[in-house]
Amino acid sequence: MATLDQCRAALDRLAQNLSSADGSVRSAAALDRSLSCRITDLDVTFLGRLAGGTIQGVTSVPGPPPSKAEIRLTMAGDDLVALVDGRLNFAKAWGSGRVKLEAGLRDLLRLRTLL
Repeated sequence: MATLDQCRAALDRLAQNLSSADGSVRSAAALDRSLSCRITDLDVTFLGRLAGGTIQGVTSVPGPPPSKAEIRLTMAGDDLVALVDGRLNFAKAWGSGRVKLEAGLRDLLRLRTLL
């Protein structure tokens, strides 16, 4: 089971990857939306903002998110680490229910490039 520190490091790597991306990935990351990532096995939620092509202001709170973010991810810690490391295919994980993504339809269409 991934630790809280490993999950935080994975989110930091994801933010770094987004900031160095170009082309369609960069334009998809240019959204300005609130973001939550709930890690079910650790009972913690990371909160931040997808803005300026990266994830900014990441904090963590125990339990479920205190408010509804515009983009919401839910998964186990091991799945977050595997996704960021490229060992888990997002589409397969989403299709099987291992990863849940909730957002507006327009955002979902843009985010598919990132994930």
